Amino acid sequence: MMPSFYQNCFQKLLTPTQYKMVQILVLLLQFHKTVTIEKLATVFPQPILFESRRRSIQRFLSLPQLSIQLIWFPLLKQWVKERKLKKGNRLIFAIDRTQWRNQNVFVISLIEDKRAIPIFWQSLAKRGCSNLSEQKALIRPLLRLFKGYQILVLGDREFHSIKLANWLQAKGIDFVLRQKKGTYVRLPNSSFQRLAVLGLVPGVSFFFEQVQFTKQKGFATFNLAGYYPRKYRGKVEPSGWYL
Repeated sequence: MMPSFYQNCFQKLLTPTQYKMVQILVLLLQFHKTVTIEKLATVFPQPILFESRRRSIQRFLSLPQLSIQLIWFPLLKQWVKERKLKKGNRLIFAIDRTQWRNQNVFVISLIEDKRAIPIFWQSLAKRGCSNLSEQKALIRPLLRLFKGYQILVLGDREFHSIKLANWLQAKGIDFVLRQKKGTYVRLPNSSFQRLAVLGLVPGVSFFFEQVQFTKQKGFATFNLAGYYPRKYRGKVEPSGWYL
């Protein structure tokens, strides 16, 4: 049902009754493949009224022991040990934000075996893009959880900020952040120009070192890569990638 190290972690943090609740909920989730409390309350094997079962599940899920820091982080540490990922190895993480119904979910995930494993997540109390302070808060747990590993963070165009890049560099974190084509850069021995005029067309790629990004105060120098897949079977991507 659950790996042994999951069971050990739950048993350390929860009372026997609470641990039994976890076991039942996991079984129901696996069988019914639903995460709605109402559905779980309907099928929960407890001889009480539906409303009482629903409130019981809600109270359980609100336990402070079930916080990300107390129950999820120890599981992640143990999972890394189980995978025998040695200190000094490079771990790749992706940051992303998803607007799901009325929830604005901000998450960072470990990329392993072509799968994304959520590491830390937040529900932003607003709509739209994240800001620098929220991005820092999402990434900081990596520094504690994966101390001793080489960290590489990937981000799409929402995370093109030079301020974020400077902060990651100061923390010793490698990164690849996709840039908007309107971003100004200055290649060696040239003036500032937009990325869009660098000639990135299907089938073309390039790489430049020590490129100055943006005309704004606090601009920094980073490497720049461009990639645009060639036309294949009559299909072409709508745009290239500036990284």
